[in-house]
Amino acid sequence: MSPSKHHNRKRQRKIEYLNTIDKKYYIFCEGKQTEPLYFQGFKKAIENNPMYKNVVHVEVHGLGSETLRIIYAAEKFVFDNKLKKAEIWCVYDKDSFPERDFNAVSEYAEALNQRQTDVQYRVAWSNQCIEYWFILHFDWYTADNDRKYYRAYLHKKFSNFGYRRYEKDNSELFDILTKYGDPKKAIQRAERRLKEFEGYTDANSVPATKVHLLVTALAEYLPDGLKERYL
Repeated sequence: MSPSKHHNRKRQRKIEYLNTIDKKYYIFCEGKQTEPLYFQGFKKAIENNPMYKNVVHVEVHGLGSETLRIIYAAEKFVFDNKLKKAEIWCVYDKDSFPERDFNAVSEYAEALNQRQTDVQYRVAWSNQCIEYWFILHFDWYTADNDRKYYRAYLHKKFSNFGYRRYEKDNSELFDILTKYGDPKKAIQRAERRLKEFEGYTDANSVPATKVHLLVTALAEYLPDGLKERYL
């Protein structure tokens, strides 16, 4: 059998297996470090929960792309892998990208969802950056500061926990925020902040985040003990 045929058969078997899974979450992240490492923590914890073995599938992709390129890549992945009954999550930051491009991701996700219902596209943006979501684990924070101030805040917090500083490539992000922060309050604070921006565009909602929507969805499958920290 040629390598290409073997690859195709292996891929087809994976597609057939995944189609038997009840809940599938595919997470496409703008960055290649912070967001993927954070959500890999959820993936690992869920996989260690025997209650949801062969019931929930979580897959995390770090793309190194921005705004619309993320959802285009996600759409191509869905098509190439013939995905069915899946939730596709796009995780991205506003940073300094144009308002038009930032707003367009949510608009495109809505357009895709109107075309079909089998696969649903969701957005989990942060404005300005995902570090705002991390800060909400510790405080109610509403200052529209440059993202460098968010990281300075986290440097101080992480040093109090025995780490030299906050690092974007820290593989323990999920564990640190779960242990030392208050994920349940972070979700409540994020929801409260979004309500203050009702009627605003995504780009004009700052600081704010929708990362808690994805976190809440994944937290349903965490093992007892961890789950109670979130829900």
